Amino acid sequence: MQEQRTFLQKAKLFFKGLAMGAANKVPGVSGGTVSYVLGFYEDLIYSFQKINLKAFKLLFSGNIKRFIQYTNAQFILLVMGGSIFSYFSVSLLLDYLLKHYELFVWSWFFGMIVGSIYYLGKDFGKWNRTCFIALIIGITLGLAISFLKPAKENDNLWFVFLCGIIGVSGMTLPGLSGSFILILLGNYVLLLVDSVNVLLTVITNLFIGNFEVLSDAVKIKYLKILGVFTAGSVFGLVSISHLLGYVLSKYNKIVNALIIGFITGSLGIVWPWKETIYLKENTVFLLDKKGNKIVENYNRFLPDLFETETFLAIFYIALGLGVVLIIDYYGKKRRK
Repeated sequence: MQEQRTFLQKAKLFFKGLAMGAANKVPGVSGGTVSYVLGFYEDLIYSFQKINLKAFKLLFSGNIKRFIQYTNAQFILLVMGGSIFSYFSVSLLLDYLLKHYELFVWSWFFGMIVGSIYYLGKDFGKWNRTCFIALIIGITLGLAISFLKPAKENDNLWFVFLCGIIGVSGMTLPGLSGSFILILLGNYVLLLVDSVNVLLTVITNLFIGNFEVLSDAVKIKYLKILGVFTAGSVFGLVSISHLLGYVLSKYNKIVNALIIGFITGSLGIVWPWKETIYLKENTVFLLDKKGNKIVENYNRFLPDLFETETFLAIFYIALGLGVVLIIDYYGKKRRK
């Protein structure tokens, strides 16, 4: 049964979705981790589980009110609405901050992820051998993904659909960055930069009455790519959520141990002190449609402890950690 929410509760859910969407766009940061820390991860998984045959029967029979209640549609629309809106708002700010203050942004995220590991581990309870094995597997997988070499861009629609399924994993699997996975698949720029920018251009042109934009073959191609990617993402959200809902109900502690390990392993991706490696072909940098160099991977290094910049980065790590601790403190206070 769908909860009756106040306006403030609805606004909070929207802003939580905003935070999750912004995190999903940053390579190395998992929206699933944000949903876990902000306390709506399991609600998200179980809500997507409700998108099933029964839900479609209710929809097609015209029982809209029952469909909305059964699928917890209000919750999904608020969270996903915030997540989608962030792609055209908060994530643009993040793009700017990453361009001009990259070290401090990564430091802040690093601190938040360290905080989330503490947040998840403190109430875990008793650890047994199976949970420790799951933890080690999670750490190993997280680290292994951190050092994989990216593939080349591929705009084949079947592959784009697959990218949607895999890329959305960052929303459903804490510690797994969907954006970083898309970099590894070679399609991050195509799907989350170029296609989104084209969509924004098309919407802007339609808004001012310029319908000629719909006859632009290149723009239509990008819209088609984005549509297929979105369809893959929706399919991935529903199918992965059904699987996760089942394993969470059957093997809750083992899954949580695996998630803690995965998030710990993902620290290798968000390590603040790294040099960006750009994609080259015969010593020439490859560029995206906007003329920007394409990220291939990162070369990580240890910082110089005597530099002022290092102290500032450590401050931002502490700030990110503090944000999670404050969320935890107020979460406990609310429950009391």
